[in-house]
Amino acid sequence: MLRPITGYHKDDAGDWVAELSCGHGQHVRHKPPFLLRPWVLTAEGRASMLGTALDCARCDRLDMPGGLCAYKRTAEFDEGTIPGGLRKNHATKPGVWGVIHVVSGQLRYRIEGPAGRELLLTPETAGIVAPEVLHHVEPDGPVRFFVEFHKKGA
Repeated sequence: MLRPITGYHKDDAGDWVAELSCGHGQHVRHKPPFLLRPWVLTAEGRASMLGTALDCARCDRLDMPGGLCAYKRTAEFDEGTIPGGLRKNHATKPGVWGVIHVVSGQLRYRIEGPAGRELLLTPETAGIVAPEVLHHVEPDGPVRFFVEFHKKGA
């Protein structure tokens, strides 16, 4: 998934890491002839790349970044009380991750876009919702579930 660069920091080895809007970090090294990123060598160059999208493989894997805190959760829904908004495509806000917890039954979780897929969620298998990615749910028979929201510094 493409994610814009929102900032930078150096890792313990002194290499630059781009901070992405999703909360993940990605190394941005200039190591010719294999990696050509001369812009990373200067403050002006790095600043010029703010907002540029990088492909985030960790978002593709639905891997939540570390350091997130739960700050809100929905009520518990069943197959008859699922709000219409959850049944049609919607997305979380920038920087907000979700975890769909199935209490009983099964829930179909569909993720749209290039990394799209369909997952069958159960009490043993939670669904991870990446920020700003269109998705929706639909019951697969009787089900009870809730959604928990996470972000940095909650």
